[in-house]
Amino acid sequence: MIPVEEALARITGAFAPLPAETLGLGEALGRVLAEDAVARLTQPPANVSAMDGYAVRAQDVTQVPVRLHVVARIPAGGSHDKTLGAGEAARIFTGAPLPAGADAIVIQEDTEAEGNRVLIKEAATEGRYVRTAGLDFRAGDTGIEAGQRLTARDVGLAAAMNLPWLRVHRQPRVAILATGDEVVLPGEPRGPNQIISSNGFSLAAFVTACGGQPIHLGLAPDDRDALAAMAAGAQGADLLVTSGGVSVGEHDMVRAALDDRGLEVDFWKIAMRPGKPLLFGRVGGTPVLGLPGNPVSALVCATLFLRPALEVMQGRPAAPEQPETAQLGADLPANDRRQDYLRARLETDAQGRRVAVPFSRQDSAMLANLARADCLIMRPPLAPPARAGEPVPIVPLSGGVLTI
Repeated sequence: MIPVEEALARITGAFAPLPAETLGLGEALGRVLAEDAVARLTQPPANVSAMDGYAVRAQDVTQVPVRLHVVARIPAGGSHDKTLGAGEAARIFTGAPLPAGADAIVIQEDTEAEGNRVLIKEAATEGRYVRTAGLDFRAGDTGIEAGQRLTARDVGLAAAMNLPWLRVHRQPRVAILATGDEVVLPGEPRGPNQIISSNGFSLAAFVTACGGQPIHLGLAPDDRDALAAMAAGAQGADLLVTSGGVSVGEHDMVRAALDDRGLEVDFWKIAMRPGKPLLFGRVGGTPVLGLPGNPVSALVCATLFLRPALEVMQGRPAAPEQPETAQLGADLPANDRRQDYLRARLETDAQGRRVAVPFSRQDSAMLANLARADCLIMRPPLAPPARAGEPVPIVPLSGGVLTI
């Protein structure tokens, strides 16, 4: 068995960012930028009013009250081509460009209109309520850096920068093959000793949430020839993910079936819990990640190993520079030789700190507990007993492509 850190390094080291493609802005949400997004214009393009009111020369309104002659009316999208002179003002609306000579705005609440004149009741200093040209960004500025997973805010910024298209990394295509004679699909007739298969659906949803494209290969029986035939459907994919059949039992046929297709094994078995029987290798140029068949183990391993691989393929770092931590919410006994990942809820204590509360039962058959969990508490091999309140490293289970 190899350590988790070595397994992660060997998996992520086998992948590289996928080539870039050009997408329309409306399709870019959740995709990872392959090239810097550079502004094609200056925003705002000129000094504009931040409020409805009157554009004035600040030197004309240092002593108030004062009456000014209104020489123009400037709506958003309009303009006044003449220079504002001494004693003059222009009625102006939010977003409209200031006329030449004006350097301040007096908001309408501080004025009284008197026909073609206006009574200014409050002084205004230079720059008051003025958005200067380029306040947001200037032509040539990098607004979004390559490697950023695009949020709704990024899409809005790209639109404002006049970018109708963006260069993003292609989405990883991940073929998914669930296996087992003991499982049937949801809604199908179930034999007395069969259970419902969840792995294919959860892993496909996981791939989608991480920005990839799942390819369903179906549910394969524990038959060497059938498995080999169905695995052939992964040709052209960036990664084949299997669930089940990689342990050492007589009915664990995935490795044998892949051997028939020329499987090259990088490693098999990791010193972790849950998820020891994990395989990584390559078949005919396609990387293969063989996950355990246990649904909890499969999703925990997907979180630890599949998600980083998908991140690398999309031009993202495989892992954050600093692991996240929380306060431990319950005492824990000493750990054994395998790195442990405990399902836990995240709460907030009276000091506003995050507290990770492990579930009292950590059986890897309890998928409902995993669904309720917010994070995994990581326990290193041979870790001594831990007390509630101590800091512990955690792996958040949240996080997907659809963030604002």
